[in-house]
Amino acid sequence: MFIRCLPVAVIVVTGLAGCGTASRTSTDAIMPDYPESRRSDHVDDYHGTIVPDPYRWLEESSAPATQRWIAAQNALSQSYLSGLPGRDIFASRLREMIDYERFGIPQVGAHHYVYTYNTGQFEQDQLWITDDPAHPGRLLIDPNLLSADGTVSIGSYVLSQDGSRLAYSLSDGGSDWRSWAVLDVVSGQEFAERLAGIKFSDISWASDGQGFFYSRYPQSTVAGVYDDSRQVSVWYHKVDSPQSDDKLIYTVSDHQTRNPYGSVTEDGRFLVINLFDGYASNGVYLLPMEAGKPSGEPVRLLDAWDARYDYLGNVAERFIFKTTKDAPRGRIIEVDLKHPDSGQWRTLVAERAQAIESASLVGGQLVVRYIVDVYAELRIFSSGGADLGVIDLPGKGTVDGFTGRFDAAETFFSYTDFTTPETVYRFDLKTHRSAAMHAPELSIDPENYQSSQVFYSSKDGTQVPMTIVRRKHAPTDQPMPTVLYGYGGFNISLLPRYSTVRMAWLEAGGTYAVANIRGGGEYGEAWHEAGIKLKKQNVFDDFIAAAEWLIEHNYSTPNQLAIWGGSNGGLLVGAVAIQRPDLFAVAVPSVGVLDMLRYHTSSANARQWSSDYGLSENPTEFNAQYAYSPVHNLQVGTCYPSTLVMADANDDRVAPWNSYKYAAALQYAQGCTRPTLIRIETRSGHGAGSSTTKTVNQYADQWAFVANKLGLKIPGRHVP
Repeated sequence: MFIRCLPVAVIVVTGLAGCGTASRTSTDAIMPDYPESRRSDHVDDYHGTIVPDPYRWLEESSAPATQRWIAAQNALSQSYLSGLPGRDIFASRLREMIDYERFGIPQVGAHHYVYTYNTGQFEQDQLWITDDPAHPGRLLIDPNLLSADGTVSIGSYVLSQDGSRLAYSLSDGGSDWRSWAVLDVVSGQEFAERLAGIKFSDISWASDGQGFFYSRYPQSTVAGVYDDSRQVSVWYHKVDSPQSDDKLIYTVSDHQTRNPYGSVTEDGRFLVINLFDGYASNGVYLLPMEAGKPSGEPVRLLDAWDARYDYLGNVAERFIFKTTKDAPRGRIIEVDLKHPDSGQWRTLVAERAQAIESASLVGGQLVVRYIVDVYAELRIFSSGGADLGVIDLPGKGTVDGFTGRFDAAETFFSYTDFTTPETVYRFDLKTHRSAAMHAPELSIDPENYQSSQVFYSSKDGTQVPMTIVRRKHAPTDQPMPTVLYGYGGFNISLLPRYSTVRMAWLEAGGTYAVANIRGGGEYGEAWHEAGIKLKKQNVFDDFIAAAEWLIEHNYSTPNQLAIWGGSNGGLLVGAVAIQRPDLFAVAVPSVGVLDMLRYHTSSANARQWSSDYGLSENPTEFNAQYAYSPVHNLQVGTCYPSTLVMADANDDRVAPWNSYKYAAALQYAQGCTRPTLIRIETRSGHGAGSSTTKTVNQYADQWAFVANKLGLKIPGRHVP
């Protein structure tokens, strides 16, 4: 997200005293007139436990009954949200804040630099190309011309090694499905083919630039439709030929859930096949190449499925990986193809006290990003592992980039933190000096805001970090309307990032807190594993403890505290709001995984989340899931927080019926007049590629709802 803001005078209303049970006072005097949500008598038998599923019919998203339900729920939520005080003010400010010039990190191919660009007024980022990163160059692709509503976005894009061709993907309406096209970089002329059936896969150019490798799902029995309930296979596409002529390169025949993805080594000698099957471990095979074509049988280089292995690059037959093998916080190893046994691996960068977030091999050097108490620290090493020192950064924030070829003289990265917008830098790989290229010019003074980190004790005594962002000089003796955000899963770390959405809330006078709970990767694999499967309750306990700390230390009160999270974070919010409704006034579960017994049935990709969640097919894992699954743990008559469920009808990652079933069940169970609404977006997906207009409208609705329920009053004009 991107931001601008001006200080706003606000009046804070502390809200009514008393909270916790079904008799808790609500700021809403009358229960909303909810649309009918038919309850069926459907039940399932899980290992002898009979589980009702009265809203199973909502899983049929295209069925007329479901479509009528969606329309009725949206009519209610739109009427309610549009009438909230401050809704239009939030929309106006978000539109103003997002209106600033933004540049992406350049991708380099030969002497060409390709990067994203937005004036601040486009619905979607454009793609530009230049021969000199100090000058803008020319427009290459403008997705804003491809749809009337601005919902077609550029996904990935990859230059061929000689920089003469660019393959790029488009997402329509926020879908994870991508259509790929190829254009000639010099002329801008597009080739005729369009590739389909591709989701969660980039492409990798062959060394001769005549074609590329990619992974796609198999076709279904319906023409033009691809089946994502099955595995992908690796294919080769020759440019300027129909997709029907593509050659099958590799498919997994001995394991039904492993998905292969190929990338060509820089020297063109191998196709590295990464096998993905969840987030705990993976396999790596090598397919020899000659003259840009596969030659011989795959070599199962890493096939123990005992850790994660991320291929960074190779020097001839010495392959370099970042791995968690015997190093839960990560290390960098070298595997010699002549001596591939694990006993012969060479450690280039040993495990340290800090976890490795990512690493890259560029310019003959290893750039390693560590996480130091939830901010990035960069160290650079020679390709042989010699420590060359720390790369200076502007502050304690987040870094992306540092990609490029082994012979590169330069690379690029971006830096951001809670109060600094994303800025692009050029890094000289010889001098190790950085120079800012594109620093955003904002209409706010970031010095008016500050972030501070605290550590608090969770239920089992674990120390958990949390960052609190608020205005400078905010009163310390007065609780404030506060939003607590979290994720807690899949080894994903919540590092400091600048956000237009967050700043709109801060500008209005709110406080924002980010809890770095277990399940993430902030402290390595042990931190991740402490929040998965049978230990998932640790994640919820950490988040609950964060809320209790904010209340105990006078940052907020139960009547002034909201929780928000998306995707896996939507599960977090749904579960915690049920377990401790007394702690929160508002809950915003967004595109959440909310039916833990059936989440995996929607696609093969969803089933691979079982490395974190487990599967209800397993009796022990079922018991753990059933204990916290939001759809299954609502108690009729309990007073739950005011809830705004956010869903996307076009979401093909987390099936939207998770949100539909949860909203219907919560409306049925709610024991007080606090509203339960579901806002169902159309022409957008799981979040990526959302248009500017949709982003503005979504968060204007969200913040107006949260502000109204927390007692944060928004004035009708901005006061400097």
